[in-house]
Amino acid sequence: MEGESHHAIVRHQFGGRAQAYLGSPVHARGEDLDELVRLVGARPQAHVLDLGCGGGHVAYRLAELVGNVVAYDLSEAMVATVAAEAARRGLGNIAAGQGPAERVPFADGTFDVVATRHSAHHWHDFAAGLGQARRVLKPDGMAVFMDVVSPGRPLLDTWFQALELLRDPSHVYNRTVAEWQAAVTAAGFRPGPVSRFKVRLDFAAWVERMRPPETHVAAIRSLQARAGTDVAEYFRFEADGSFTIDTMLLAAQPA
Repeated sequence: MEGESHHAIVRHQFGGRAQAYLGSPVHARGEDLDELVRLVGARPQAHVLDLGCGGGHVAYRLAELVGNVVAYDLSEAMVATVAAEAARRGLGNIAAGQGPAERVPFADGTFDVVATRHSAHHWHDFAAGLGQARRVLKPDGMAVFMDVVSPGRPLLDTWFQALELLRDPSHVYNRTVAEWQAAVTAAGFRPGPVSRFKVRLDFAAWVERMRPPETHVAAIRSLQARAGTDVAEYFRFEADGSFTIDTMLLAAQPA
């Protein structure tokens, strides 16, 4: 990957792991997905954008509620996997599109709902991605942002970002809830309620999804072994390396 752009690194990282993300229980299920379904509700005429769709789990859950969903992702392999899985499930109202979050090929005000989940911490230009979400959302539409978040304390943030980067070089930054709220406001949204969740990551499955070099796995385990009690207790480090992270759901409307 030497000399590659960040977008190329993302495509490289996720291109061979599409099936792993499709089958990942952490991505296929979750309280945030359940809340998303409640927020969107039945909207048989609605057009939805799943921005940075990954394995397509937002698209699959919403397809049964809305008129159509565009599952959009930087990775060609992810897009192909979602298209195939949608066909397998008989979800003919899912269309797949490929490209970066920072440059979305849709007209202004196209979508009633724009949702993104566990994608934004990989975006090369976070503000540009949010700007695109705002641009393609209808004036009376709803945006739902779901992502991993930093605890908001420098010590914990440093540890968490280090673990993430050792596992996955496409990782950019996990923001705090306050940083998310400020960013969506700057992008032209009016942020609404925030829901927070705790998610346990099984270490073996977490590592297998990205298949980092063994030296990086060893470094992660070494860091965990040397963590102070405040870090170890916050992330609930377990003997096998499994740990618990913070995620959030932030609903917003155009300002």
